Amino acid sequence: MKATPLTPDISKRICNHMNADHQEALIQYAKHFGGVVKPKQVKMIDLNPIEMKLEVDGDTVNIAFDHRLIDSSDAHRSLVAMLEETPNRS
Repeated sequence: MKATPLTPDISKRICNHMNADHQEALIQYAKHFGGVVKPKQVKMIDLNPIEMKLEVDGDTVNIAFDHRLIDSSDAHRSLVAMLEETPNRS
């Protein structure tokens, strides 16, 4: 993956990709990092260098990253690493 700055347009692209192709990962993020017990509908609404924002069953859940993201490649690596931390990952 080519590293590009984490601009609002790149954030939107990542969110669209996650929402279209990685719904199970979003559910795992909401459960493990967001503390949501039984999320039904999860949508990534923002991703910035500090946190991802999920809409979970109509509520906003902010999940902070363990470091400040530097670019799109760092975002990708961090999202994958976070998924690997979750139990029952798909």
